[in-house]
Amino acid sequence: MTVLILGGTREARTLAILLVGQGVRVISSLAGRVTTPALPAGEVRIGGFGGVEGLVAYEREHAITAVVDATHPFASRISANAAAAHHETGIPLLRLQRPGWETRPDADGWHWVDTTAEAVAVAGRLGTRVFVTTGRKSLRAYAAWTDRYVLVRLVDQADWWVPTNWEVLVERGPYDPESETALMRDRRIDVLTTKNSGGSLTEAKLQAAADLGVPVVIVRRPAAPEGIEQVGTPEEAAAWVLTRD
Repeated sequence: MTVLILGGTREARTLAILLVGQGVRVISSLAGRVTTPALPAGEVRIGGFGGVEGLVAYEREHAITAVVDATHPFASRISANAAAAHHETGIPLLRLQRPGWETRPDADGWHWVDTTAEAVAVAGRLGTRVFVTTGRKSLRAYAAWTDRYVLVRLVDQADWWVPTNWEVLVERGPYDPESETALMRDRRIDVLTTKNSGGSLTEAKLQAAADLGVPVVIVRRPAAPEGIEQVGTPEEAAAWVLTRD
């Protein structure tokens, strides 16, 4: 059995540990967007496949038995490619996606939007000292914000010049509510923008916003490909994989 795990998420790494521990050959594919990624157990490849055709060719060349799409909830392109490859090859595919934050008791009070551009527009009306946590790829959407204080947190350095009125923090979670509250209070943050990524590593900012009364503008997840079985935990994904044998 050879399992291909797509994604460098925490859930993907946990799944790799579980499967390798069961003697399963695991190949984890990372996109390569993070400079120093946390490497999972088993074999690792880094970089794109070259679209659906490239993914299909890779799966056939390496005699992949099953595929688990454990990419980030907003990595919609690779998820769509994985689904298309599944329909072409018939190789079993599972979507492992951690639950979102929409079940939090304060979620009904957030400003839900569908795109980063909408988040910029809504947040721009709500405050002038913004904490931006929507990721490095989204930064250019905020480029016009040269008239206000912007605090940005990234895992890697920004890949383009940012306005001089911005403060960029390069750090990796997990974060705790106390430090997040202290950060937002110290910077006098009056609006938070984020994505519905889910997970516990970065959830503390939402609790800090609730405690401080800071409005939250949050981008909804893109729709998952239709017809693909989905689970929410690595343990469920491992059980699914082991039944493929």
